[in-house]
Amino acid sequence: MQPLHILLLIAGYFGILLLISYFTGKNDSNIDFFKAGKQSPWYVVAFGMIGASLSGVTFISVPGWIEGSQFSYFQVVLGYLFGYIIVAFVLLPIYYRLNVTSIYEYLLDRFGVVSHKTGAFFFFISRVLGAAFRLFLVAIVLQQFVFDNWDVPFEITVIISILLIWIYTKRGGIKTIVWTDTLQTLLMVIAVCLSIYFINKDLGWSFGEFLASDEFKSYDRILFFDDFLQRNHFIKSFIGGMFITICMTGLDQDMMQKNLTCKNLKEAQKNMVSFSFVLVAVTFLFMLLGALLFIYAKKNGVGIPLMDGQPKTDLLFPEIALNSGLGITLAVTFMLGLIAAAYSSADSALTSLTTSFCVDFLDIEHKPKAQQKKIRKRMHILMSVLLVIVIIIFKYVLDRNVIDSLLTVAGYTYGPLLGLFAFGIFTKYKVKDRYVWLVSLCSVLIVYIIGQIPSEYLGGYIIGYELLPLNGLLTFLGLILIRSKKY
Repeated sequence: MQPLHILLLIAGYFGILLLISYFTGKNDSNIDFFKAGKQSPWYVVAFGMIGASLSGVTFISVPGWIEGSQFSYFQVVLGYLFGYIIVAFVLLPIYYRLNVTSIYEYLLDRFGVVSHKTGAFFFFISRVLGAAFRLFLVAIVLQQFVFDNWDVPFEITVIISILLIWIYTKRGGIKTIVWTDTLQTLLMVIAVCLSIYFINKDLGWSFGEFLASDEFKSYDRILFFDDFLQRNHFIKSFIGGMFITICMTGLDQDMMQKNLTCKNLKEAQKNMVSFSFVLVAVTFLFMLLGALLFIYAKKNGVGIPLMDGQPKTDLLFPEIALNSGLGITLAVTFMLGLIAAAYSSADSALTSLTTSFCVDFLDIEHKPKAQQKKIRKRMHILMSVLLVIVIIIFKYVLDRNVIDSLLTVAGYTYGPLLGLFAFGIFTKYKVKDRYVWLVSLCSVLIVYIIGQIPSEYLGGYIIGYELLPLNGLLTFLGLILIRSKKY
């Protein structure tokens, strides 16, 4: 597929998104930008959330991770499922009862101003890094397969990507995203299904023959109970996955903002439960695709693409889809799926960052009505510029598989949120609010130090995603030390 064809495909795709934005953004009010008027159908939100949860990280990085980890990631995904149930029946009722715009307003109601700002700050850092991870993946694919051919610098690629997102979200905000995510999820699921079909067809296999093949058996191990010291042990992965979901969905303004656009709590819970089961199935499809990609690469002598002179398994899917002669249909399918995967998470991240900054830090709801829309629009631009800067930095510092990096960072940044919300929900104590930021910071620093301890100093134990619940526990214990009278 020629670079010009890819560029035309991207242009056509964004034309459709702009059309959706035109119809959903006519009102251009803050209540539509932040809450979609609380009129979103639950099934539309549920389907769209699949794309936002998967993102470009799942679309490229999960398949690229299969050779090194087999299907061990599915243990984490099973943990996700239980985490979503907790979000639906523990956290959502709290948010709907308080009728919040930003979920961190709960911390204001429960503890005070410093706790509110602390929670919002850790979300802000988490979401900036998470959105940047996801967009970085897409940017390097576009760079390697499109813009390098025209000697366009990586920085320009990033700026163009963010600019396009800003254009179609600047008016409708979350109201636009609820509907664009639906389109993007559909394209992503079609892309993975067609990719599996076309690659199997080229190999002369049916889907059943692929699953029964000896080649697949070298990748298909899901459960790892052998050595508790290893990072991929089932218990560690499952518990880590559960807490990742509780934090990265239930304590994340980005994901919860979509749920809060539903008409009532019951519909929001139906959305969350149905979405969680479908997400597990779709993620498993991506892992099947990953195994198929490595089988195809070995059979056809396709090498792992290089980035800055180093092999980058994240680029294997685009390499096979675009450069292996499997036909224009697969190439178009891949590009549409990739673009959909990337922008379904990045657009909502940009909107949620704008929402959180306006509500949690600028207290926009108490500003004069005449200034509110102007403030929101300025912050939307500022958040776009911030994402551009962080993504460009990643190009020079990131040297690991992107999904692994994303989940590792989550262990540091979401832990204080976990501890704060858990203390608020499961105890009756207030805290000395002015010290909350110090407790949270100390927890992150302690967990970071623990994460750097070499495994040989721990008897061979390799620390994994359990850093997140440990971080939350340390924050919880720290809050006990600064507790005050009962709530």
